Amino acid sequence: MIVIKIGGGEGIDYDAVCDDVAQLMAEGQRLALVHGGSHMTNVVAEALGHPPRFVTSPSGYTSRLTDRAALEIFEMVYCGQINKNIVERLQARGVNAVGLSGIDGRIWQGPRKKAIRAVENGRKRIIRDTYTGKVEQVNTPFLNSLLDGGFLPVLTPPAISYA
Repeated sequence: MIVIKIGGGEGIDYDAVCDDVAQLMAEGQRLALVHGGSHMTNVVAEALGHPPRFVTSPSGYTSRLTDRAALEIFEMVYCGQINKNIVERLQARGVNAVGLSGIDGRIWQGPRKKAIRAVENGRKRIIRDTYTGKVEQVNTPFLNSLLDGGFLPVLTPPAISYA
C-alpha cells in the first residue's frame, strides 16, 4: 500500500492531486490518501468566533491547542468539508473513494495526552485537558479490506483514544 499525504495549507490544487491519484489507481496501485486541512480549519474557526490557538513545545514544535470546541470545528472541517470534497472529486474521476476519519473503524488509535508542555513568554508551562494524542496503532486489516474491495480510503484525523 502506498500512502499519499496531502497537506492542509492554503493553495493546494486538489484537482491536480485527484488527477494523479486517479492515474495511479488506473495503473493498479493500492493507495490510501491522507489529507490535512489546517488552513480551512483556521478560517472556519475565526468565522465561528473561536480563533485557533497554537502552542510551542520546549523542543520548538508548534501545534494546535485543541479544546473541545476546537476539536468540533476540526472534525467539521476535516471530516466533513475537506474529506467529502476530495471524495467527490475522486468519484468524478472514476475512483471508488470512501472518506473516513481515524475514528471510523478505529483506523488510527493511540493514547490521549494527559498534558502537554509549552513555552509561553519564555516560561515553561503544563497544559491539561487538551484533545491531543499520538497514533500508535493503525487498523491495517480494515484498510486492506477496503483496498481488497476496490475502494480508495481517503483518511483524515482525528484518531481515537484507546478504549
